[in-house]
Amino acid sequence: MYELKVRAVGSSSGVLLPKEMLAELGLKQGDSVFATKAPDGSFRITPFDERFERQMRIAEEIMHEDREVFRALAKR
Repeated sequence: MYELKVRAVGSSSGVLLPKEMLAELGLKQGDSVFATKAPDGSFRITPFDERFERQMRIAEEIMHEDREVFRALAKR
């Protein structure tokens, strides 16, 4: 568990992530993280967008199911 402190950043507030946490998440400065709210009111911070991940999974399923159609389109 990491304790994170809310700090002033200009006229806003921010949370600094320790380098160990950045390494575990595979993040570097400038990367984006996504916070999603859980049903219990807590938040989860992840280095990927869960909605985008779901959309890509659906797209991959469609491409797999209709691969012959996509092959024919690629030949054009």
